[in-house]
Amino acid sequence: MKLIIILVSTLVFSLQSCQSEASLQKYFVDHTNQKDFVVVDVSPSILKTDKMQLTPEQNQALQSFEKMNVLAFKCDGKNQKQYELEAAKVKSILKNEKYQELMKFGSGHDGASVSFVGEDEHIDEFVLYANKKENGFAVVRVLGKDMNPTMVLSMLSILKESNLDMEQLKPLQKLLAP
Repeated sequence: MKLIIILVSTLVFSLQSCQSEASLQKYFVDHTNQKDFVVVDVSPSILKTDKMQLTPEQNQALQSFEKMNVLAFKCDGKNQKQYELEAAKVKSILKNEKYQELMKFGSGHDGASVSFVGEDEHIDEFVLYANKKENGFAVVRVLGKDMNPTMVLSMLSILKESNLDMEQLKPLQKLLAP
């Protein structure tokens, strides 16, 4: 009987701790269909690299890339308080020890940061967060296997050179529209 009580207590404690820990994934899911938010999942097929001459480093980076999730909040004069509340929630999530900050730049209310989940040479997720008080904020999750900071730079060079499939980015157009 004691064993059952211990197992049930452990299970309840485990479930409570899982539910209380905020994550970007949960934040994305919770805000997918909310007003003022745009969420886009981008697959590797967005990169049209078939006609490109890729370096071995770019090939390795491309093979480690699984998908990218983008969440953006468009700020206007009517939703400034919601912007501040939501931006504070994201910043709070990124302060979790799970997310290791790689770099940060900007000032006061405007700025950006790059964080990651994993170990230096075995990164599973890069997180780019940018905010500007007048426009809103965006969070980009780059998911992959065994990535490292060099691979992110390689991915950026692929993005610059590739012919992007803009159809996957269509939902973001409403955010950028005046």
